[in-house]
Amino acid sequence: MAGTSLTVGVVGVTAVLAVGLLAVGGAAVQAQRVAGVADAAALAAADAASGALTGAPCDRAGQLAATIGAELSRCELDGLIATVTVEGRFAGLGVSASARAGPPP
Repeated sequence: MAGTSLTVGVVGVTAVLAVGLLAVGGAAVQAQRVAGVADAAALAAADAASGALTGAPCDRAGQLAATIGAELSRCELDGLIATVTVEGRFAGLGVSASARAGPPP
């Protein structure tokens, strides 16, 4: 009987750890996804600021972020350099990332 209780306890702890690791892994994947969206949005804004794309730079960044499933929360231009912050969601929690793009110095 004691062996059965111990086995059930070990299986339960293993299951809890597995679920926790899956949650952490999913959060890491979503964080990288949002970082990629921020990079792409910053590049789109910088391209629009330089004239390579038509439209307003921050509008372009917002459109791109929305297309990929995130939301543009901040967009700033300093000449041709664009700095953006993008937000996404994972399990009801906010995940954000910032990126900067522009011509080389």
